[in-house]
Amino acid sequence: MVDSTKILITGGTGSFGKAFIKEILSKENVERVVIYSRDELKQWELQQLYPENKFPQLRFFIGDVRDKDRLKRALENVNTVVHAAALKQVPAAEYNPMEFVKTNVLGAENVIQACLDSDVKNVVALSTDKAAGPVNLYGATKLCADKLFVAANNIKGNREIKFSTVRYGNVMGSRGSVIPFFLNKIKKNEKILPITSKFMTRFNISLIEGVNMVLWALKNSIGGEIFVPKIPSYKITDVAEAIGPSCETKIIGIRPGEKVHEDLITTAESFTTIDIGDFYAILPNSEYHLGKHNKVFPLCKKVPEGFQYNSGKNQKFLTIKEIRNLIKKHIDGDFKPF
Repeated sequence: MVDSTKILITGGTGSFGKAFIKEILSKENVERVVIYSRDELKQWELQQLYPENKFPQLRFFIGDVRDKDRLKRALENVNTVVHAAALKQVPAAEYNPMEFVKTNVLGAENVIQACLDSDVKNVVALSTDKAAGPVNLYGATKLCADKLFVAANNIKGNREIKFSTVRYGNVMGSRGSVIPFFLNKIKKNEKILPITSKFMTRFNISLIEGVNMVLWALKNSIGGEIFVPKIPSYKITDVAEAIGPSCETKIIGIRPGEKVHEDLITTAESFTTIDIGDFYAILPNSEYHLGKHNKVFPLCKKVPEGFQYNSGKNQKFLTIKEIRNLIKKHIDGDFKPF
């Protein structure tokens, strides 16, 4: 990040936002942190954790990314933005498509325009594996948002600002995801774990890994990249076995808009994707940006044409034991298989 960072995070009271705030307050040189979200209860709860007398650098702004004027006001005296606000539930998106478009697409454009009209220098937006070859409305809105943030670098003119995106898979323990869902079933002493398909796989990343990747992108991006981490996959049947080995599983069928396997990089994106070590970077223009990235990442190289980063074909899968250890480490320290 830049020196004396003054940062705003949209969706700052969500699970990512809270973890991000905790990390930057403990490790980064942060002069100002604006927590921007629309939920007053979550804002109040976070204020109890970070009282003003102990954390004078924090500012709490109630606002929606649909409101560009409010965004502009919140961006005063800010030089860095992390855009984490989004509507995310796949079934809800299928039923309420325009609400997701208003937040995830028009809200993203509002963030971009507000940043261009302010003194912001560095913007990183959070994306999702569902944006790669989307088959559901949520993924389509996030793909559109990705394109907006990449293209924003084309209209910045003489402004000293860069826009980039971080795309990763399922965050372990996030709201609505499968592991908390199964753990809740166990706590209720239920002995049947519903799974949509026995073949289903997902990428997996911990919350702190996601936070650290965003911090890395803030410090290392040139502008225009979609950064993708190299992370393991898991089989949904292994998650069920890890959490409830004595439970039965029941196949309930794939939900509307759901994939059996997820992509982080599609074959179509392989032509502009480079390997930079711990991450891949999808570039907006292969030749021009490859030259720029060769200077920043001397060991970077193009991936083979036709390369696909798919959760079902991943080289690394978590074992049942590894899944259990990760649950204990990142979700529930007292976890015991049921």
